[in-house]
Amino acid sequence: MAHLHDCWHCGAKDAASLFCRYCNTIQAPTPDYFEFFDMPRRLAVNAEDLKGRFYTLSRLLHPDRYTRRSEQERRFSLEASSILNDAYRVLKDPIQRAEYVLRQEGFTVGDQRNKDVPPELLEEVFELNMALDELRGGDLEVLPQLEVMRRDFLEMLAAIDRELEAMFARHDAAPPESRKQVLGEIRSALNRRRYISNLVQEVDKQLTARNA
Repeated sequence: MAHLHDCWHCGAKDAASLFCRYCNTIQAPTPDYFEFFDMPRRLAVNAEDLKGRFYTLSRLLHPDRYTRRSEQERRFSLEASSILNDAYRVLKDPIQRAEYVLRQEGFTVGDQRNKDVPPELLEEVFELNMALDELRGGDLEVLPQLEVMRRDFLEMLAAIDRELEAMFARHDAAPPESRKQVLGEIRSALNRRRYISNLVQEVDKQLTARNA
């Protein structure tokens, strides 16, 4: 939620994070995406509520409102507009939102992909690479096999997304001292998801090149 600080304009001690609650002057924007939107730090976000906050802040931070204001207010409005767009892009996407929270909590993201791939998937990856090599060699008979494998990978992605949704709810409901463990599980699921997504992209790339 909003962090309280001294207002640079009127000197109030509890000015809030973006607009002073007393003189309504724009403040130095916080770089924290959740605090910027005055939202609790949760992995499950109401998309319509987020969109409403985004459009409200877009109107309040529009450059036309600050053309005749002080240089400091104009600078704060530009900084806030930049953070607004970045924050909305990240928070509206469940995967980017989860990665953002993981980074804020000290987790590295995306560097443990191979370790988190289950052994049964490694066998499928071996078969996929064999089929792709055959396709690159001109063997079109592997095309039906690749289409089936692509569908299987997409089903895996959908299953991981459902798993992540349940993890998000578990994280948000857990006491603060238990959330680190859930975040670790979420990171593993995200790494598996990234690995499988890369496989789908590789299949799509080869199929597109073949059809070009």
